[in-house]
Amino acid sequence: MMVQTTARPEQGRRKSPGVGMPRADVLARLSESDRELLRQWVESPTGYVADASFKRQGVEAELFGVKAEFPDEGVPRFVEATPIVKSEFRNGDLVTLTTAQEGVAFRRLNYARFRCHRILNRARGGRLTKSEAWRLIAWAHRALDARSLIVRLNMPLVLAMAKRTRLVNVDPNEMISEGNMALLRSVEKFDCSRGFKFSTYSCRAILKSFSRVAMRTSRYRQVFPTEFDPAVEQSDFLIRKREDVEEDCVDEIRRILLSNAAGLTDVERTVIEERFSLNEPREAEASRRRTKTLEQVGDIIGVTKERVRQIQNKALDKLKNALMDGYLAA
Repeated sequence: MMVQTTARPEQGRRKSPGVGMPRADVLARLSESDRELLRQWVESPTGYVADASFKRQGVEAELFGVKAEFPDEGVPRFVEATPIVKSEFRNGDLVTLTTAQEGVAFRRLNYARFRCHRILNRARGGRLTKSEAWRLIAWAHRALDARSLIVRLNMPLVLAMAKRTRLVNVDPNEMISEGNMALLRSVEKFDCSRGFKFSTYSCRAILKSFSRVAMRTSRYRQVFPTEFDPAVEQSDFLIRKREDVEEDCVDEIRRILLSNAAGLTDVERTVIEERFSLNEPREAEASRRRTKTLEQVGDIIGVTKERVRQIQNKALDKLKNALMDGYLAA
């Protein structure tokens, strides 16, 4: 049921300096996650929305349905509280909390944090005892449970607002991420005693977060108007150097042919010159048009195209060896 307040609540964030961690033997009995949770509360207590009803007798049982008792003394967990909703899903979709259910969830969250602060205030100036540490961790877990329930059941708000918002050149994933962060911040600051639904409060915060994303994207595009293209940024030095080497190799092949440094026969020289137009002026496009097929070269020297291929391969091997021994070796 929804807890009524007798006075207007106010935002509270109280720190309790001077509180020390419990002894090593107490910490050794805790799990790693519980030790970290305890350390977070001792070093930087989380704020809460204060409510006058928190000091009223019987409010604990009214909110949680059970007393804060340990079913197992070895584990810092209270008896499981009465569920706010029987099931979080209905027909495959997340249920929507009523105003009364939201009130209970937020009061559970803030009351649990209020009890954590009260434990820290009482322990100020010394170390936490085992009993205080156990109760602090148990109340912190109750706060986390309430917060997790609120966040899970309100996550669809972010997607719904993102679908309604039409922002150009904004990454949808970034919008949703920023909206989720806004939802988490809204949970920390929402005051359910004012009578508004949480969705009314959080939707405004989510929309503002979308606007921030749009402004940030706009500023980024003003500084970087074009997308990063690795092909544009990559240096073409190696490509140009390779082209220069290829041209030099062609010139060297011409020199080898003219001087017959490779020891080619007349037939081999004819095949190479006709097949690759090396006897023509050096113009790439024109040379490609003047190259002859194996069959055409075979008609010139009077052999089959298969024989032309054999002669060509033998001549190319000779040219390769001459090129390796001369130009490339240098």
